[in-house]
Amino acid sequence: MKKIIILLIACILSISAYTQEIFSLEKCKKLALQNNTKLQNSRLSLEAAEQAKKEAFTKYFPSVSATGMGFTASNPMMEMASEHGNIGMLEKGIIGAVSASQPVFAGGQIVNGNKLAKLGVEAAELQKTMTEDEILLTVEQYYWQIVALEEKTKTIAEAETLLNRVHIDVKNAMDAGLVNKNELLKVELKQNELESGKLKLTNGLKLSKMVLAQYIGVLSGDFDIDKSLIENAKMIFNPHIDHESALRQRAEYRLLDKNIEANKLQVKMEIGKHLPTIALGAGFNYTNFDKGSPLASKKDFGMVFATVSIPLTDWWGGSRAVKRQKIQVNIAENEKRNTEELLLIQMLQLRNDVEEAVLQVQLADKSIVSALENVRLNTDYYEAGIGLLTDLLDAQSALQQARDQHTEALTVFCVKQAKYKQVIG
Repeated sequence: MKKIIILLIACILSISAYTQEIFSLEKCKKLALQNNTKLQNSRLSLEAAEQAKKEAFTKYFPSVSATGMGFTASNPMMEMASEHGNIGMLEKGIIGAVSASQPVFAGGQIVNGNKLAKLGVEAAELQKTMTEDEILLTVEQYYWQIVALEEKTKTIAEAETLLNRVHIDVKNAMDAGLVNKNELLKVELKQNELESGKLKLTNGLKLSKMVLAQYIGVLSGDFDIDKSLIENAKMIFNPHIDHESALRQRAEYRLLDKNIEANKLQVKMEIGKHLPTIALGAGFNYTNFDKGSPLASKKDFGMVFATVSIPLTDWWGGSRAVKRQKIQVNIAENEKRNTEELLLIQMLQLRNDVEEAVLQVQLADKSIVSALENVRLNTDYYEAGIGLLTDLLDAQSALQQARDQHTEALTVFCVKQAKYKQVIG
């Protein structure tokens, strides 16, 4: 019975391992673009801007209104004297009117309002692009963090194998009376340190996967990643990029231009508020008073009209409002110049970061070669009886540290390269 249970557990574990999904970096990015909440809100903001643009377009069309009223008075609202006495009028009735008004001139407010709405859509599209870039870069950072932890786990496993071999040798030597128990305790202490580091890595890996799963919209963090990506990582870097040209294509820079343009339109809108407005219209009216009485009156008639509205007293405060809005244009232009300089500095800094990361990977490669040779020599010395156990343990620790540094340097390069590629388009 126990054998059957053990076989069933083994089958379940093998099926679970077999069905565990493996996520590539591209798949994680695709899932994030589909499911990330921040990007979904960015899309909704773009949709809202498009609706605002359609709403502004309706201002070009006539505004139509209809009113209706029926009334019954407790006493006649009017009386007319006659030879038979006073006759009441307007005791009950129905009034209806329909009118349409088409603005002919509104100080440019309708035209400029539509331009502003169009700018709002363009700005929302740029904001969406910036959000996408931010999300893709964050996915890369989370992904490479998991890769680094996975590689460090492999390094610890290799170190465990080496230490287990040393533990067997020292245990045999102690049983043979060649070394004292203190030598064995040194090895076991090192094994405990590795076990503690392994536990921290395991917990960190679980947490990192949960964070990535939440970010890309996956329900569970029980998945694996494509580890071959770090093995195939290529140290390709072109330092000869024209940052000035790349800057013009960045969404951040184009958004600054939209901000200046929007503020200039706001100046025109403010001026338009204090210009005369002209509108043409037509209407139809219907009245029916005192139906059924001898003085019943029923009429309907149409009319055309023109309206001219000239703000006279608003110019005093309006001129201040126009000046205030012009100051906002100057502020937007200053912000653009300042941000342009900061973006160029950012691009230069990221290029330097990538160059430094390339050198760090190359140094880490050399460190691994040296550490491997150091382990080989100290192993030979110890087995020959002319080396110290502490030297061998230190050499193995140095190898583990060199491999961890290589992993960190390589993942840092991949993240820095992704950032640099993003800012140069």
